[in-house]
Amino acid sequence: MKIDYTNLYTLIKNEEWAALKEELTKLDVLALTDLIERSNELQATILFRFFPMEKAKYVLQDLEPRRLKTIIDGLAQHATLLTNLMNNLEPDDRTALFEELPGKVAQQLMQLLSKENREQAIQLLGYPEYSIGRLMTPRYVALKSHFTVKETLQHIRNFGKDAETLGVIYVVDNDWRLINDLRIRDILLANPEDKIEDLTKHKLVVLNALDDQEAAVQLFKDYDRIALPVVDSSNTLLGIVTVDDILDVADEEQTEDFQRFVGVKDAIIDPLQASISFIYKKRIGWLMALVFMNVFSGYAMSRFESVIETMVSLVFFLPLLIDSGGNAGSQSATLMIRSLGKGDVRGRDWLYLLGKELAIALMLGLTMAVGVSLVASWRAPDIIPVIALTMVIIIMLGSIIGMLLPFIFTRLKLDPATASAPLITTICDISGVLIYFSMAKIYLGL
Repeated sequence: MKIDYTNLYTLIKNEEWAALKEELTKLDVLALTDLIERSNELQATILFRFFPMEKAKYVLQDLEPRRLKTIIDGLAQHATLLTNLMNNLEPDDRTALFEELPGKVAQQLMQLLSKENREQAIQLLGYPEYSIGRLMTPRYVALKSHFTVKETLQHIRNFGKDAETLGVIYVVDNDWRLINDLRIRDILLANPEDKIEDLTKHKLVVLNALDDQEAAVQLFKDYDRIALPVVDSSNTLLGIVTVDDILDVADEEQTEDFQRFVGVKDAIIDPLQASISFIYKKRIGWLMALVFMNVFSGYAMSRFESVIETMVSLVFFLPLLIDSGGNAGSQSATLMIRSLGKGDVRGRDWLYLLGKELAIALMLGLTMAVGVSLVASWRAPDIIPVIALTMVIIIMLGSIIGMLLPFIFTRLKLDPATASAPLITTICDISGVLIYFSMAKIYLGL
C-alpha cells in the first residue's frame, strides 16, 4: 500500500487531526508499521496516537525495541490510551513485548494492566527464557466431558469471544486436569445430544510448560496442529500454544542455524542495527580458532618440501583438490543439518546414511577425478594417477566428515549447526595436504 508521507506530515504540521485520523484508517498494519519506522520521534508519537486501536496493538508488536521505547515514552502523558493498548494485547504477545523492553519500562507498563492481565503477565514471565511457558496464552475454551454437544456449543458462544483460537476445544476434569482435546469440526458434525466424552477418542498430544520451545516446533510438524495444550507436571491445563507463535520460533531457529553454519557465534537479529563491535565479537572467535587450525596445514606442507622441490607442478593442483573436499563436505553437512532440523533424520539413522553417503561420494569422486585428469593431462601428465586418486579420496573424506559431524554434535547435545562450513573446510584442508603429498611421495619413490 503506497503511503503519501508528505501529506501525512503536512497534516501534522497544520494540526489537522481529524483529517490525519481519517487518512490513517485507510492504511493496513504493515503500512502503519513502515510509517512509524520512517518518521522521527515526534512524528511517530503523534501518528501512533491516531492509529485505530485494533491496528495499533499489532503495530506495537512489530516495532524494534528502540523505536518501541520512544513510542511508549511519548504516550506516557496519555495514560488512558496506553492502558487500553496494553490490556488489549494478547497475553503471549504482551509477554514478548515486555521481554524486549528495558526492565524499568516493562515494570511501568505492568502497572497499567488490569489485575487479571497483570497476574497473567507475571505468571508467563516467570517461566525460563525460551521455554514453552513463555509462548503460551491462557485464552482458550475448556469444558467438561459430561457436556452434550448442544451444551458445548452454547458454552463456546458464552466464552469463546476472548479465545486465541476456536479450532480446538479442551476437555478437563473438575481439578482442571487435561483429559483430551477436540476439534471444532468434530463438534459441529456430531448430534446435539452426543456426549463430549464419546467424541474424544484420538491420541492426546501435549507440551510441558518447562520444555524448550524447539520441542514444540517438532511436535507441530509431526502432528500438523493449529494449537497444542500446555500442562504442568500434574497434567493441569495451563494454556495453549498456537501455530503462529511456533512459526516465529522456527524462523528464529533457522536464522540461528544458518549463522552458526557460516561460523557466526550466536544469532545477530538485525545487522543494520547491531554495532560494529557487537558483530566483531560474534565473528572473531571462530576465525581465530580456524587460523590456528590452519597452522597445521602449513606445517604439513613444510614436511613435504623435498617432494615439492622434485615436482613443483604438484602445487598447481593443491588448491583445486582441497577446495573440492571442503565443498563436498559443506554440501553434505548442509543437507544433513537441514534433515536433522526438520526431523526427517534421527540419530539412529547414521549408520545407514554413512553407507549411502560412501556410495554417493565415490560416484562424485570418480566423476571429478575424470575432470581433473583432463586438466592434468595438459599441465602435468606424469602425476595424473596421484591427482585422480587424491580427488577420489578427498571427496569421499570430505563428504563423510560433513555427514558425520552433525550427528556427533547432536550426540553430544550440541547444536548440529556448529558443524559449520569453515570448520569442515579447515579439516579437509589439513587432511587433503597430508593425503596429496603422501601419495605423491610414494608415487615418486621419495
